[in-house]
Amino acid sequence: MQRVVCPGSFDPVTNGHLDIVSRAAGLYDEVVVAVLINITKRTLFTVDERVEMLREVTKSYGNVHVERFHGLLVDFCAANGITAVVKGLRAVSDFEYEMQMAQMNYRLAKVETLFMTTNPLYSFLRSSLVKDVARYGGDVSGLVPDYVLERLRARLAED
Repeated sequence: MQRVVCPGSFDPVTNGHLDIVSRAAGLYDEVVVAVLINITKRTLFTVDERVEMLREVTKSYGNVHVERFHGLLVDFCAANGITAVVKGLRAVSDFEYEMQMAQMNYRLAKVETLFMTTNPLYSFLRSSLVKDVARYGGDVSGLVPDYVLERLRARLAED
């Protein structure tokens, strides 16, 4: 069985994230979406909320599972029998950073990294940009799944 992981903070999950996950789901037997627990990073949504949203928006994929992790990705991979990471690339600047991470992951644990170029519709899209635009009242519909859009609007209304 070929298992891969799509890691990230997913704060919030965007249609760009889902594009990569769905394409990976079409290529591999199992895709584990791993939500990073990073206590030093201030997030809009808790880890539990991000996991719940991802489970909701990926429920139509029978071979996609959502988990949380902290620490090194290679340790998560070893504990879960995963030998490859799938990462989306939006731009050359993404590649420079992701290549260093890929090389370190391979050096530490022989975990391969597979890069997918993002759909051009989402090449500009990052979670932080979605949050910034939404905070100032901009329309982010079409950039995040409808379920996430509702949660995003509700959260920002609380602030």
